Amino acid sequence: MTSARRQLIDANATPFYHVINRCVRRAFLCGEDKLSGRSYEHRRGWIVDKIIALSAIFCIDICA
Repeated sequence: MTSARRQLIDANATPFYHVINRCVRRAFLCGEDKLSGRSYEHRRGWIVDKIIALSAIFCIDICA
């Protein structure tokens, strides 16, 4: 059974969380795929913009 996030996280005890994201099937989100030689660097700006927008919606601060 799942629990509400507010029951799992104590912001006073742990104010910082490391959040990661991962792609499936070894797909590249950003950077250059050495196997195919394709560059996906154009996505980096979109991801940064999306993180900034979501941080405003969910009222969180991005540290790095």
